[in-house]
Amino acid sequence: MSKRLASFHGPSTPTSSPVSQVKKAVTPASPSRASDASIHRKFRTLLHELRSIANTWDDIVLVDGLKTARTLVDSRTELDNALAMIPAGTQPESIMVSPKVEVMDECITLLDSVLMKLSKLLRRMSTVLDNMEALMFEAERLKGFQWCHEEPLWVSWPIEKFVLSLSELTTPYHRSLALHKELVDTLRSHTVSFEDSRKAINQWVEQPFLRDDGWDAKWEDLCEAEVEKWDTR
Repeated sequence: MSKRLASFHGPSTPTSSPVSQVKKAVTPASPSRASDASIHRKFRTLLHELRSIANTWDDIVLVDGLKTARTLVDSRTELDNALAMIPAGTQPESIMVSPKVEVMDECITLLDSVLMKLSKLLRRMSTVLDNMEALMFEAERLKGFQWCHEEPLWVSWPIEKFVLSLSELTTPYHRSLALHKELVDTLRSHTVSFEDSRKAINQWVEQPFLRDDGWDAKWEDLCEAEVEKWDTR
């Protein structure tokens, strides 16, 4: 042990003053890298918001709206069948008619509410797209024209390509909303035939304008391929 101690250079007893610790200098992140991270984070958040809006749209149409439309058609069909059983020249009793009419009127009110919710979602979608464009201009101010128009934001698409391509997203949703309004007007009439009602329900479910150009059809897979940490929450 004495040999091991003798191998140390300097005094064998501790000194009264503490040994100063060498501190490594911390290099702050450059403003350029910090702004890059902020732009990426904000743009990813806006993309997630678009997906959320599109998912909410489908929930409103295919869950709330579809259930209400089917209830309306079923109630009207049940009333028509009941009235058909009444002998000719006999007036139906109000106890038979009134409850069904109340259900149908409530369904029409709910369908109008569905249309209002869809209109609100479409306005939100437009706002998000405006915010994306504003972020692109801010990035151009901070990073320069080439960064926005040529440098990949994550994988291969620059921010400009995202913004320009996504600017078309509202078009199929505008068309879809217009179709839903037409379908509600069709179902609103108590004289509409069962066949026309069935066709309206089928179109309601199909959402033909979103089949090829809606978020799920056109953007979900692309974002998964182009956006880093796309599904990270």
